[in-house]
Amino acid sequence: MLGLCHLLPEPCHKVIERNADPEVTLLNFLRKNLRLTGTKYACGRGGCGACTVMVSKHDPVSAKIRHFSITACLVPICSLYGAAVTTVEGIGSINTRLHPVQERIARSHGTQCGFCTPGMVMSMYTLLRNHLQPSEEQLMEALGGNLCRCTGYRPILASGRTFCVESTDCQKKRTGKCCLDLGGNDSSSLSRESDICTDLFVEEEFQPLDPTQELIFPPELLRMAKNPEKQTLTFHGERVTWISPGTLKDLLELKAKHPEAPLILGNTSLGPAMKSQGRVHPILLSPARISELSMVFKTSDGLTIGAGCSLAQVKDILAEQVSELPEEKTQTYRALLKHLKSLAGQQIRNMASLGGHVISRHCYSDLNPILVVGNATLNVISEEGTRQIPLNDHFLAGLASADLKPEEILESVYIPHSQKWEFVSAFRQAQCQQNALADVSAGMRVILEEATDTIKELSLSYGGVGESTIGAHKSCQQLIGRPWNEPMLEEACRLLLEEVSLPGWAPGGRVEFKRTLVVSFFFKFYLEVLQELKKLVKVSDSHHYPEISDRFLSALEDFPVTGPRGVQRYQSVDSHQSLQDPVGRPIMHLSGLKHATGEAIFCDDIPMVDRELFMVLVTSTKAHAKIISIDLSEALELPGVVDVITAEDIPGTNGAEDDKLLAVDEVLCVGQIICAVVAETDVQAKRAIEKIKITYKDLEPIIFTINDAIKHNSFLCPEKKLEQGNIEEAFEKVDQIVEGEVHVGGQEHFYMETQRVIVIPKAEDKELDIYVSTQDPAHVQKTVSSTLNIPINRITCHVKRVGGGFGGKVGRPAVFGAIAAVGAIKTGRPIRLVLDREDDMLITGGRHPLFGKYKVGFMNNGRIKALDIECFINGGCTLDDSEQVTEFLILKLENAYKIRNLRFRGRACMTNLPSNTAFRGFGFPQGTLITESCITAVAAKCGLLPEEIREKNMYKTIDKTIYKQAFSPETLIRCWNECLDKSSFHSRRIQVEEFNKKNYWKKKGIAIIPMKFSVGFAATSYHQAAALVHIYTDGSVLVTHGGNELGQGIHTKMLQVASRELKLPMSYMHICETSTATVPNTIATAASIGSDVNGKAVQNACQILLKRLEPIIKKNPGGTWEDWIEAAFEQRISLSATGYFRGYKADMDWEKGEGDPFPYYVYGAACSEVEIDCLTGAHKKIRTDIIMDACCSLNPAIDIGQVEGSFIQGMGLYTTEELKYSPEGVLYSRGPDEYKIPTITDVPEEFNVSLLPSSQTPLTIYSSKGLGESGMFLGSSVFFAITDAVAAACKERDIVEDFIVKSPATPEQVRMACADRFTEMIPRDDPQTFKPWSIPIA
Repeated sequence: MLGLCHLLPEPCHKVIERNADPEVTLLNFLRKNLRLTGTKYACGRGGCGACTVMVSKHDPVSAKIRHFSITACLVPICSLYGAAVTTVEGIGSINTRLHPVQERIARSHGTQCGFCTPGMVMSMYTLLRNHLQPSEEQLMEALGGNLCRCTGYRPILASGRTFCVESTDCQKKRTGKCCLDLGGNDSSSLSRESDICTDLFVEEEFQPLDPTQELIFPPELLRMAKNPEKQTLTFHGERVTWISPGTLKDLLELKAKHPEAPLILGNTSLGPAMKSQGRVHPILLSPARISELSMVFKTSDGLTIGAGCSLAQVKDILAEQVSELPEEKTQTYRALLKHLKSLAGQQIRNMASLGGHVISRHCYSDLNPILVVGNATLNVISEEGTRQIPLNDHFLAGLASADLKPEEILESVYIPHSQKWEFVSAFRQAQCQQNALADVSAGMRVILEEATDTIKELSLSYGGVGESTIGAHKSCQQLIGRPWNEPMLEEACRLLLEEVSLPGWAPGGRVEFKRTLVVSFFFKFYLEVLQELKKLVKVSDSHHYPEISDRFLSALEDFPVTGPRGVQRYQSVDSHQSLQDPVGRPIMHLSGLKHATGEAIFCDDIPMVDRELFMVLVTSTKAHAKIISIDLSEALELPGVVDVITAEDIPGTNGAEDDKLLAVDEVLCVGQIICAVVAETDVQAKRAIEKIKITYKDLEPIIFTINDAIKHNSFLCPEKKLEQGNIEEAFEKVDQIVEGEVHVGGQEHFYMETQRVIVIPKAEDKELDIYVSTQDPAHVQKTVSSTLNIPINRITCHVKRVGGGFGGKVGRPAVFGAIAAVGAIKTGRPIRLVLDREDDMLITGGRHPLFGKYKVGFMNNGRIKALDIECFINGGCTLDDSEQVTEFLILKLENAYKIRNLRFRGRACMTNLPSNTAFRGFGFPQGTLITESCITAVAAKCGLLPEEIREKNMYKTIDKTIYKQAFSPETLIRCWNECLDKSSFHSRRIQVEEFNKKNYWKKKGIAIIPMKFSVGFAATSYHQAAALVHIYTDGSVLVTHGGNELGQGIHTKMLQVASRELKLPMSYMHICETSTATVPNTIATAASIGSDVNGKAVQNACQILLKRLEPIIKKNPGGTWEDWIEAAFEQRISLSATGYFRGYKADMDWEKGEGDPFPYYVYGAACSEVEIDCLTGAHKKIRTDIIMDACCSLNPAIDIGQVEGSFIQGMGLYTTEELKYSPEGVLYSRGPDEYKIPTITDVPEEFNVSLLPSSQTPLTIYSSKGLGESGMFLGSSVFFAITDAVAAACKERDIVEDFIVKSPATPEQVRMACADRFTEMIPRDDPQTFKPWSIPIA
């Protein structure tokens, strides 16, 4: 029996599932069987936290109820016998009572698209069930496994912090003034203004947390737990049988009978492997009910932990030991604890077992290297009895002589205490600080002869540098008897690099980085041991140990995980503004509460309709090939398979000539769609695609990189060029010239809700209803129309809300909608198409990678006289948006700088990769990195600071851009000066320099970046918008407009506009959905102008209605709104109006190189400070200050959220988000395990955002500005702060700067740039002698 807690409507609902299929996960069961869709499907691998729920079980060891968060996408339903599962629906509802967690995350503005919100809520809820007043560290830990792509995390943490124990470092509770609100000088206009607000919500209004109101553990389950059944439970699925024995004896009998059957507990290793590799085990043994596997035994010499204990339990057990025992005995336990804090996310640590972690023997394991050096022993058991196996390299390499026998199971792990003169350390370096697989991990242990520095015993073990955990036995043996000093260090590094060898083609790549880490980690260990020896040995002792220079001490400190804090400043509304008028106020997102309760309906949450089929796409496995044949016969014979849709089934147009919906004869990239299977269930469809046999013949050329495209003259469109002044003449007159290169990697949209569409054919007139997650329903409508060869008026596209878009849902949804529509027409049945994360990342493309070359001429004082930039973007195999991206990139390259002589050229390369497409910022974040890199290069050559060069070359007076559009830079200069002031930039620059003088292995960097971001499309027709406003006879108002709710709060803002115009409270108003049947011919919600143009249309409609009502209101001025509407109806006055906005004028003549392509600019500036670890390449974001010109914000809470979210997304582009492709053009990074978007621990420690007050623009709705994209580029302030820190390291090491800039600034890039004795000693491979694991495509 499985207890599921939720409101159905009673608070606890008993679920008995007698035919549970072992292959069905809890997520599928909740969503499909119970129709509880609050728990979301986003990655399917436990890596994003969107499907987090709470599981409660009775712990037989402690006799207490244990509450823990898990990811439902990995948990087999069979494993939950006797468990209570609490979903987001179970803790509160907008129809009954909200839980304080739900209320606070919504009212703190912690939701935008809302797709990740239920998971965030459940992680916080579980934390509060275990800790009523958690610490900030516990809050960070609880949310570490949850990803959000919209908010930038800060408001989510702000909501969680309201439950935390009061922090000791903030005076706000006592003085009413936050300590962070004191930054900057009093002369600043921001702090001088009395009408500046710093509160986006009022904490005192929140309902209190009452633990007595929480759901109890179901008594029936408690009775079952206290009197457990010992009988074996068996669940038979179609392909897999799940056996759960009740006793250890039964388990051992079953293991003897089925020696090949794996044991399964958390399913965190087996589950992803089964999903990605298609592995099926006919029998699975579940030891979850065997209490002997969860026992913990403490002895005088060590600790024995049951193999069934979760990693979270192991962490608690070790923490208890560390607190109880002397420090000398807990060296190994401390090392394990260090890694357990950063290993995966909280949900995975709650699920994964110690035994599973050890037995899985992952090459990247964090714990196994420590257990190896700590001399851990495995206690194994079978029907024959028990025995011990050393947990060593032989076991981890899987050698039969050192492994478990097939009939044996791991019962427990024994970890001995450490002793005096024994030192154990652990090291790891990953792409980001938390919830990321380690590139290299290490466990290191040394025992010294008592009171000496002579090595008695040495053990070094590494993960990530081989197929399994690797020990350096030979090196260790040769070092025994050596003193712990500098010569030993040199010798150890040489020996290690010989023994721990990694071939140039090694899987995972980053080979030279990994080699460097092998010796860098040992150097850190060397320093740590010296530091510990200082503590052990009294000053009076005659023995002299090597001294550690004070400048080296910072190498010993790991970067702490700290929750971000900051101040959000915005201008309050005019004191004369009506309290009823919501414009300019921080109104909560309209769907915020529904996001938090899971009641907000997304595309795939729509209930299944009668006779619905599921579609799965079949994609190319070749990069450039001719299709010889497609054999569908085997697939069509499988049960449940209804049909396979190919290009031949398309009644109308199969896409464009060079961009087919379904491939015909030829494929141009891995991931191109060839056909689609439709079946009764998603499982049947997925099994069928494995049976489709496609034969190919490779074609030449195959092009992946920009360099190859240039060599083959492979371009998608003509060159785009802008020029001003006389660049050749200017270069002849300058003092200095620098040339450089910039490489910017691509970026995956990673919207939390993958691409999905439901197509429902109607019974007559070939009508179709399409429910789709898109930014452009009209484009979906048109594409389906041309594909089916039916008029547009028969097709209605509905968009309720979108779980994130960022440009990735502008063009792509039309492809999926059209293919699904073909399936619906052919079968006559509704079709549901939901992409898995892996397929979404493989098929859809992302931000264009860029390669740029610059030549800059300047005077010795830093004044730039000439700049020549040539850029190439990797467009992929078809045109898509590449031509427009190239145009925008060229138009925006100058950023904030007035340079008299310029030449900008851009080309879009055609390669055999999936087509890249629109992405937030649309070329600006990549292109402007070249411009800012030029500034940094000029500063280096002039011996000046980059901010001095920026200021010297910035626009100063009313002027014209390179494309002859006039503008005033006054607001730009204000943003720059405010940012300098509010960030205390100049004093912090001095502090950074002082820090760098005192520290050799850690360096700080600081950078300030200005921004002039042009908003809108460069065409007038794309700025038009329409709205439809109905007033019903009860006085309620229905607003419909052409914008789509992507999380950016457009619906909220539209109701704010309607509320002001109609002088009505927002409670009278409703927005149902965006539909092509109500507002036709809409433009994509993109380019930051959705609220601008649709706001104008809503305003127009409301003004028309109010004009009609004027005579009635004049006649009865004391009447109510309802009275007026009733009178209007009686007098036959239309209560429905279409509003229209013709659009901003925008044009660009590329022949002349001039025009007014953009309606207006958004200005801003950001200052960021970071600290880097030169030995590992890791970095810590210390502080970021952003000043953004929002003019008169429609909704400061939403706008600040947009700035924060886009900044963090931009920061990801420039630091952690790295796409890896195989030499065959296959994308490796296809999920959250391999592709690292920023997590909650990546947010700057101090994160301040200010909306510049007192600025106006007459052009837009109420003088507001669109801020959806502009913050993206400001993330580069982190990149340039890292660059600044690296430059400080290079200067100290006398390394000559090469002016080749590579983004993202991953730990690998940073570490290898900070060249030192360790990078010098590693072996280097000739690239011509091996085939690399991955290739750079920019």
